[in-house]
Amino acid sequence: MPREGGDVAPHGCRTRDGTQSLLLVDDDRTFLLRMSRELEQRGFDVVTADGLADGLERLRLDPPACAVVDLRLGDGSGLDLIAALRQARQDVRAIVLTGYGNIATAVSAVKLGAVDYLTKPAEVEDIVAALACDGEARAEPPENPMSADRVRWEHIQRVFELCDRNVSETARRLSMHRRTLQRILAKRAPR
Repeated sequence: MPREGGDVAPHGCRTRDGTQSLLLVDDDRTFLLRMSRELEQRGFDVVTADGLADGLERLRLDPPACAVVDLRLGDGSGLDLIAALRQARQDVRAIVLTGYGNIATAVSAVKLGAVDYLTKPAEVEDIVAALACDGEARAEPPENPMSADRVRWEHIQRVFELCDRNVSETARRLSMHRRTLQRILAKRAPR
């Protein structure tokens, strides 16, 4: 049934009964409420959760056709929820959102079954477009490619993820002092 904003939810997000179910998980209450309203205006039946445990419970009750999950939740990682979503429903279309974008977590999210990985602040149009993308479309080349500092930061993040987020092991493999690595990890990604 179309809503006020028009029925524009992607066909891949429709359940067997024709509804457009979407699980939205984020621990930022303001973002959660705003995005929920905007997605409902675009025809989704949105169920919200404010953390990993709440998201897993909502998933257990009724696996959604689509999901938008924050990577860093107060009580765990959104990647754990992506894995649980894929187990509960093979055809789920999930997107990971994060304010801490890096290549290693993007690769992990896609390997676990996410269809896309967007950095915050993501606009609702970007989210709907990512949910609708069939995987055949080619991405546009970047307007502003990564700086050398960003490439270095991405490499450090990748090695950190490969070492199961063990700071000492990552520092050893990168031939870097552990405290230097801790300072780098504590900062936001360079532009």
